[in-house]
Amino acid sequence: MRTPRSALLTLATAAGLLMTACGAPDSGGAASEPAASDVRLPSKPVTLNIIDVAGNLQLTQQIFENYRKRHPELVGRITYTKATAPELAGKVKAQQDAGRLDIDLVLTGTDGLSAGLEQNLWVDLAGRYAAKLPDLRSQYLEPAAKMQDLAQGRGVVVTYYPSGPLLEYDPKRVPNPPKTAEALLAWAKAHPKKLEYARPSNSGPGRTWLMGLPYILKDSDPKDPSNGWPRTWAYLRDLDRYIEYYPTGTTQTMKELGEGTRDIILSTTGWDINPRVLGQVPKDVRIQPLEGFTWVTDAHYMVVPKGVSGGKLAVLLDLVKFALRPEQQAITYDKGYFYPGPAVQGVTLDMAPAESQKAIKEYGRPEYDSLIPGNPTAPPLGAKALVAAFDRWDREVGGQKVKQS
Repeated sequence: MRTPRSALLTLATAAGLLMTACGAPDSGGAASEPAASDVRLPSKPVTLNIIDVAGNLQLTQQIFENYRKRHPELVGRITYTKATAPELAGKVKAQQDAGRLDIDLVLTGTDGLSAGLEQNLWVDLAGRYAAKLPDLRSQYLEPAAKMQDLAQGRGVVVTYYPSGPLLEYDPKRVPNPPKTAEALLAWAKAHPKKLEYARPSNSGPGRTWLMGLPYILKDSDPKDPSNGWPRTWAYLRDLDRYIEYYPTGTTQTMKELGEGTRDIILSTTGWDINPRVLGQVPKDVRIQPLEGFTWVTDAHYMVVPKGVSGGKLAVLLDLVKFALRPEQQAITYDKGYFYPGPAVQGVTLDMAPAESQKAIKEYGRPEYDSLIPGNPTAPPLGAKALVAAFDRWDREVGGQKVKQS
């Protein structure tokens, strides 16, 4: 299954990401943005080529097809391709430099978004062309608006979820799950090799746990893994003594929980619901947040590479606006893959397709209705800090126990 944390963020990719307050440096490439006066809807239908590096089509492909059906005068055909986040920026840059761009819209997590920001590959959708979009800040849920800030205008949040971190456990083997970080450490000591999480640089739940733990432990600066996480690093080293190994993917942790090899794993809302819907994890496993936790949020973005024509850009801006309508956003509930999914305000489950409603009602968690609004949220680390956190985890915590999965 596709992982809900955008695409898996690798160190190689992350090393190129710069999410800073200053603008991205000029790539010096030939690709450019159309003048606003040239951004006019075309007289004939166009073909849109969409590439997905985040697993986002599972949530949004129906939205794009709805737009095509509603506007046959603008869109004749949509092609869909998939790739990995690490290869995205190089692929787009090569096409731009050759003057042969065949990608019109990118669906990406923060990894692919930021790799393109660093090389100045993306059109300034929410800046230069803001007049052609709705007022995003007034439409978004507050945490989604904070994720939008990370795009520096060169991307638009299309889906959002609070992520985690959460414990996921089998209640038959863990009748009284740990409720605090201290209790989790004591449980792991008493049940060696029964706790597991995947390597953070290869796993959405793994990195959410890494970024969320400083809030739980009340470390001095949750945004500074180099100097502000003394409690976090000490805790993770202690916990490591009772962990057998770290898989390179979240799916393996789910598999081992389902098989009974592990009793507790680290998870997120989407990884909790969707694998149970798909039958990959027993329906009756449970979740438990740790006392004092903060949701570390996540999002997917729509971005447009520089080099698109004015006519296509006009269609894409209209498509972006369409995708943010509440009735279209309701589609992103899906089967809990990125739960909840909608990024805008006023979207409720009863607006979602019947299949989504059935899946969420059967496999969702009533407790999420209070947990999500009842706990604080924080955006993920910026790229440089995240790279530093991954590197230190590999060196000081679990790098020697990573096993390919």
